[in-house]
Amino acid sequence: MVSIESKGTQNKAGTKVLKYIEMLAQISQEDDKLTRLSLTEQHRQANALAGILMQSTGMEVRTDAIGNVIGRLEGTSDKRALLLGSHLDTVRDAGKFDGPLGVIAPIVCLELLKADGIALPFAVEIIGFCDEEGVRFPSTLLGSRALAGTLAPEVLEECDGKGISIAEALKAFGQDPAEIDTAKRNPSDFLGFVEVHIEQGPVLEGENLPVGLVTAISGAARYTVAVTGMAGHAGTVPMGLRKDALVAASECIIAIEQICLSLPDVVGTVGMIQSKPGAGNVIPGLVEFSLDLRSSKDTTRNDAEKQILGAINDIAKKRRVTIDTQKTYEAAGVNCDDWLSDQLGSAIEKSGYTLRSLPSGAGHDAMALADLTRIAMLFVRCAGGISHNPAESITVEDAEATVQVLRQLLTNFAADA
Repeated sequence: MVSIESKGTQNKAGTKVLKYIEMLAQISQEDDKLTRLSLTEQHRQANALAGILMQSTGMEVRTDAIGNVIGRLEGTSDKRALLLGSHLDTVRDAGKFDGPLGVIAPIVCLELLKADGIALPFAVEIIGFCDEEGVRFPSTLLGSRALAGTLAPEVLEECDGKGISIAEALKAFGQDPAEIDTAKRNPSDFLGFVEVHIEQGPVLEGENLPVGLVTAISGAARYTVAVTGMAGHAGTVPMGLRKDALVAASECIIAIEQICLSLPDVVGTVGMIQSKPGAGNVIPGLVEFSLDLRSSKDTTRNDAEKQILGAINDIAKKRRVTIDTQKTYEAAGVNCDDWLSDQLGSAIEKSGYTLRSLPSGAGHDAMALADLTRIAMLFVRCAGGISHNPAESITVEDAEATVQVLRQLLTNFAADA
């Protein structure tokens, strides 16, 4: 690995990145763990902090109709902007770096350029997206899809676990759902979008590299599944006469695992399950669970969906229950733009690092932005490849490397292909 210390920067930028990310990590809905869901008071506080940091670079800051916080620094000649950023929402009991790194590293980079008196010919926008994770509501990528103009109006009626719709949450957040179309941007506004993100995997660490160039992002589909049986007394209904929704749901989950194991390059996850009425002496009458399917090949993911839905239908008939499946989100796999990726790859090499290209198995806001403009992604090594976990971590040296690569990109960026 190239030593940042040997370049004389002494990791000052990296230290600042970690400091700012730690400040964001203090904004949580829970005292003992990091949980920051979209369109909550804590999301508002995170937006406010990010906005203050953006203003320190000279940016003008605003919040758009979906709740994205956006900073803009004008260029000396070109009104088009290179867009940088990631999301500020988290999963439950999250790590600090998934999302915020992609907002904070560009801010620190612009602070460096300002301190050195460097003005860029093109505009730069940094965005903290509203909802990438899809934890509070069934849909995901709300902020980036609104920016790209691909957020369907009916999505605003989807509700969280407390029955609060996205539209209602927006109103409580101080936004007008009727103005959601104003979040849409024009392709002519942008030169491209570059997202910085921890790798969430072990490849870079295994090869002792601080950063990597993303080639493509895997496609994904999400479902909510409701299994309806018949609630009954745990002591009086014979086993053979039961319509146990939880047993049927369990069989569905095992089938999902078996199907995904049988296919190459596909992963399926049931991350949430709720049984009702939820009493120890009552046979479950209703069970709801989530399904997340991903693959770098859309044809493989489609095949897995077909097999899983067929298996669920068979289980419903065998168990004499009703199973309703609803697709809440789907995104095709996305390739990163060659022209923009070439410039990001060049910035990696000019910063003194080996260029390593790799795909992303996780979804990112860049997927939605591909419908608006060119996209490229920079992966940053994370300890043990761990993510969506409090153990999520990067080193100050790798944070420094990230900022230096962004600096190379911005100062050597060719605005036109």
